[in-house]
Amino acid sequence: MHLSRPTWTLLFVALITATFHRPAVGQRAATTTLGPYRYETKPDHEAFVAFNPSLAPPIGDLLLREGDRLAICGDSITEQKMYSRIIETYLTVCVPQLRITARQYGWSGEKTDGFLRRMEQDCLTFQPTVATLAYGMNDSRYRPFDVTNGRWYQDHYSAIVHQFKERDVRVVVGSPGCAGKIASWVKSRSGTLQQHNLHLCALRDIAINVADEHDVRFADIFWPMFQAQVFAPAQHQATAEKPYLVAGQDGIHPGWAGHVIMAWAMLRAMGLDGQIGTITVDPDQGEATATEGHVVESYNHDTLTITSSRYPFCARGDLDDHNSIRSGMTLVPFADDLNRFVFKAMVPVGTRWQVKWGSEANTYTAEELADGINLAWDFPENPFCDAFDRVDDAVAKKQAYETRQVKKVFHGREGKVDFDAAVARTEAIRRPLAAAVAEAMQPVTHTIELHPVP
Repeated sequence: MHLSRPTWTLLFVALITATFHRPAVGQRAATTTLGPYRYETKPDHEAFVAFNPSLAPPIGDLLLREGDRLAICGDSITEQKMYSRIIETYLTVCVPQLRITARQYGWSGEKTDGFLRRMEQDCLTFQPTVATLAYGMNDSRYRPFDVTNGRWYQDHYSAIVHQFKERDVRVVVGSPGCAGKIASWVKSRSGTLQQHNLHLCALRDIAINVADEHDVRFADIFWPMFQAQVFAPAQHQATAEKPYLVAGQDGIHPGWAGHVIMAWAMLRAMGLDGQIGTITVDPDQGEATATEGHVVESYNHDTLTITSSRYPFCARGDLDDHNSIRSGMTLVPFADDLNRFVFKAMVPVGTRWQVKWGSEANTYTAEELADGINLAWDFPENPFCDAFDRVDDAVAKKQAYETRQVKKVFHGREGKVDFDAAVARTEAIRRPLAAAVAEAMQPVTHTIELHPVP
């Protein structure tokens, strides 16, 4: 009997993920529990026929604790310092009450075995309490799936998680993303693009097993990214002259839109609820309230003044550009899941109102205002943007130095000669960069105006 390559791929995944319990000679077999065997729901599109991804585990409660030190670990996609920057900026401005600090440990070309060799020195030295892992693209070796490589990936990913758990580090195991092209720079590449993505999907399922085995979180990057890759071009009016490339120009390293998917997957896996704040006004009663992190300074007729110590995530850019963060937020429910800064108004049914926030204004029905509008999405240009940019710029500068610190110094000649001295010297440079992130996070005072529309 001849089996197609997709069928063999699924068989290999079944073999590697199955566990058999055989009784010793002379013993009775224990009761065996089978299943459940659950798969993700597949879109009705020919691109998904060969894919049968396992159902990802539920998200879980908040993983983070006040004062956590986050290590963001991965290969060259992490070293792009894009999803890692979104994550750190988000944690700094959207949940400042948690006082999370972060370091980025991306290393181009790295596989799980590479990080396993270096994690003791350059990562665990700084005593992280939480770590995100994004490995699998290079581990796929840019070829069709085979069971031996799947087992190799599982063993090394498991060893990394084990090392972290030995140090009481809470872990988010990320799957690889998808590929948009076969990597042109890899001489050993073989097979078709579909076979490569089937391999990455198989590694995704193996990463689920690693997370389950060690009772840690899982972040699904492959499945939402692959779906976006299939559907986004049509949704964003892509053309040959202006393509929409979720996996990036080279098919491996995403632009900002693809990195939004990665950040969304990681932040959701941390159990964040996405509630930035809710502001409610009742014009008839002349009353206004705000949730934690926001203080009503005054409410006079049609103008509300608030001081906020929590920011929404400010996403701007062309909705149809794969290098736009705002466009990336159309590929996954980032705004609904993670970025809800809600304004509600108790106004008469059947009326229409203009909401002005900063220099921008939009019109809403009474029903929409009663349900609540998401200021963070509806007003891409808003009073938080300048303050947000200051924090984000500080994060970018710090993460850029962390790449040099780890790759050039810790694993360069200076680190090999005297690692402790190299740490002391470079930390003296990094410390003010980290302080600049915290110092940039200052309260923002802003106004919301509400006017009836005739």
